[in-house]
Amino acid sequence: MALGPYNPAFVGPSLRVLSVGAGRRAAESDVVRVDRSPAVAPDVVWDLDARPYPFDDSSFDRVECFDVLEHLADVSAALEELHRVLRPGGTLEITTPHFSCANSYVDPTHRWHLSYFSLDYFVEGHELGYYSASRCRMLGRRIHFRGGRFRRSVVARLANRRPARYEESWAWILPAWYLEFRLEAVK
Repeated sequence: MALGPYNPAFVGPSLRVLSVGAGRRAAESDVVRVDRSPAVAPDVVWDLDARPYPFDDSSFDRVECFDVLEHLADVSAALEELHRVLRPGGTLEITTPHFSCANSYVDPTHRWHLSYFSLDYFVEGHELGYYSASRCRMLGRRIHFRGGRFRRSVVARLANRRPARYEESWAWILPAWYLEFRLEAVK
């Protein structure tokens, strides 16, 4: 399922966004930037491995978690906490290196090497969903590639059409770059 760019006009002016691990993202109205490093001047300095997060239940329309999940001590606990702060029907957008990407292993702060299927355990109706109380609906996910046109178009199309086959047979021959997920909070 292809994911397009986010369009704030789609949601309306009252959108409230939590940017998790915001880094040097510039301040914006209706965006709460949280990061563990005070050096990047976030709105909230917070260790994302500490719970609960300092936000009320159902207080955000959207949570962005770009290149953060792989750094956290407990992916399940973090996703449950992000689910808690999302309003019913709110969206969670995640990017993370694909396990076959060299960057997944080069960065010594990466604790997890994730797959196209890693977030399925949080999706409503998954057979192993009893490991988490949070429930989401998968709105979209995609394996991204970098490199030449062949990888970005042909390989990407095949990998996203048959992700299990790609990850079992081809990921180490034609490594991916990163994963993109868009989930909806079910409450």
